[in-house]
Amino acid sequence: MAVLVGPALALLAVGVGRYWFLRWQPDRALHPLRGLDVSHHQGAVDWRSVAGDDVAFVYLKASEGGDHRDRRYADNERDARATGIAVGAYHFFTFCRSGAEQAANFLAAAPARADALPPAVDLEFGGNCGRRPDAAAMRAELDAFLAPVEAAYAKPALLYVTLEFFEAYRAALPARPLWRRSILRAPDTSAAWTLWQYHNRARVAGIDGPVDLNVYVGDAAAFAAWRAGVAAAR
Repeated sequence: MAVLVGPALALLAVGVGRYWFLRWQPDRALHPLRGLDVSHHQGAVDWRSVAGDDVAFVYLKASEGGDHRDRRYADNERDARATGIAVGAYHFFTFCRSGAEQAANFLAAAPARADALPPAVDLEFGGNCGRRPDAAAMRAELDAFLAPVEAAYAKPALLYVTLEFFEAYRAALPARPLWRRSILRAPDTSAAWTLWQYHNRARVAGIDGPVDLNVYVGDAAAFAAWRAGVAAAR
């Protein structure tokens, strides 16, 4: 029996670590509003079950680049709205298509609604094309995307940034609310944030498999103001 103690303890440690990882979350007293971001990768979603599992808002992938649209966006948007979850749309920004083309694609996929969350643009290197534009070129195309999108939605957009992207282009980014990715630890204090993606392998009722989790920076009143288009401080 003694020879099994080491392996048994190792397995127990793995199990405890996995349990902790899957259930970790920030201090909910400080960040009471929890949300998801979802794409077709999550498959069919039972949104009523999601709404009953402490989910206040969701961002749905609507489009990518100049012509790709998420095949589950329309169904997800309709069904999530029906449960009362606050819904927003996001676009994955590619460096290989113009900002104007991408804005047209996003607006065709996710037309503005007055009660929608601010439109979000996903800015990251992972899954992007091989181009790495300089800061001025990146900003020019991002501005070309933001101008028509923000005009249509009548509220400032939200910039989702990974640490790598933020470090590379921070000085060139326009002043917009930030959605920062920082898994299992708070974002550094170098810049304020509006949403924080704190998990990328979580489990939520109504969704088969892993999903991203996020929290909003403030309380319900602040969330309502931001949803209505009042810009958050950066």
